[in-house]
Amino acid sequence: MPENGETAPLLGEGVPNLARTGNIEREDPAQRVRRLATIRGIIYTVLVVVFVVALVTVLFLWDKVTGVVGRLPKDPEKAALYIMNSAPVIDGHIDLPILVRSAFANNVSAVDLEKPFKGHVDIPRLREGKVGGFFWSVYTDCPKAGEEGEDFLNATWSVRDTLEQIDIARLLIQKYPETFAWTMKSTDIKVAIGRGKIASMLGVEGGHQLGNSIQVLRTYYDLGVRYVTLTHSCHNVFADSCGIFEDPKPYHGGLSELGYRLIDEMNRIGMLVDLSHTSDDTARQAIKYSKAPVIWSHSSARAVHNVPRNVPDDILELIGFGQGQTDAVVMVNFAPFFVADPGKADVKVVADHVEHIAKVAGKAHVGLGSDFDGIGDVPVGLEDVSKYPALVAELYRRGWNAFDLAGLTGGNLLRVMEGAERVAAQMQKAGIPPASTKYNKRTDL
Repeated sequence: MPENGETAPLLGEGVPNLARTGNIEREDPAQRVRRLATIRGIIYTVLVVVFVVALVTVLFLWDKVTGVVGRLPKDPEKAALYIMNSAPVIDGHIDLPILVRSAFANNVSAVDLEKPFKGHVDIPRLREGKVGGFFWSVYTDCPKAGEEGEDFLNATWSVRDTLEQIDIARLLIQKYPETFAWTMKSTDIKVAIGRGKIASMLGVEGGHQLGNSIQVLRTYYDLGVRYVTLTHSCHNVFADSCGIFEDPKPYHGGLSELGYRLIDEMNRIGMLVDLSHTSDDTARQAIKYSKAPVIWSHSSARAVHNVPRNVPDDILELIGFGQGQTDAVVMVNFAPFFVADPGKADVKVVADHVEHIAKVAGKAHVGLGSDFDGIGDVPVGLEDVSKYPALVAELYRRGWNAFDLAGLTGGNLLRVMEGAERVAAQMQKAGIPPASTKYNKRTDL
């Protein structure tokens, strides 16, 4: 065969190029048998070696191998980080916007979240804490006692201030596009986390911020708000509050008639009903009435620490997937005065609250709502957003598995959001019109 400049150097002299010449049919039959036998022998040898290696691995090295590809690491801190790489925290309540308002007068140019920042939250610590998303609370104070009048009719600046808080939250999200992603739906959150961003949603922390108006609710939704806490520490036209440390005298006995209509509209548009800060009667009535799943964005367990802000067991028992129950997630608050007696708040006590809620309502119904930047003190071991892995590690020590921990860090909240979105889609498809109910004591309409 003549050399062609390619065959000789690649195949060697005298070796036929079967791809070009098609000489396979003219190969000597005895040579072909020997060649095929050699190939079979090589394949069988390789298969035997692979089998032996696999057998040795199973018998002698299983602990080491499964620590990487199957079972979680034995070390709780390493296990926590391993889980949170795939299931980062989605915190139900962080008060960064009100910190920026009080410390910087909402001047976004004066804020640098890429460096150590006052309070509990900045970008380096969010990354260290394996945070995949959080609700930016757009909170404004309750009006001063008597300011609204007995029937909540006196004008306040609550709506204006809420709009300013929505604005500063959105400006901060826009300022760091490589870190934060503006997210409207549960699918948006999943996409953002998949891209390595921190999903960012808004929550309004009190019905007093609605200005007695369901129309304002719809406007907030259009601006990106995805939950409204029915009350803060004050009663409002929609519902009764639990106060802070002492339960105040009821005003409505739970929800007002307008409060029921508010929940109807929240269900219709896909706004989560948040029951943190509400009185027990408000919470019982709301969870039984709502067509969609509900949340407690930052509340703990009253059986562990007896303060009105925490959720009692009889209400926890209303949560679930069974007959007469409603799907919900209670997102545990880290505030020391809500979780333990003075000087006793630490990561283990917060884990006790998580475990109690899980025991009564189920592990599918507990999440995390730290209240960082809205609390002056913090538990030992949970000093800021970088410390979430310590809580996950503590629960891992107590026997929580990866599936349950992934639900705690964010999966349970996402399920509840998806449920609220489904209800909204069904109500809108059914042609249920927007609520037009007005507060019956208003005289201007």
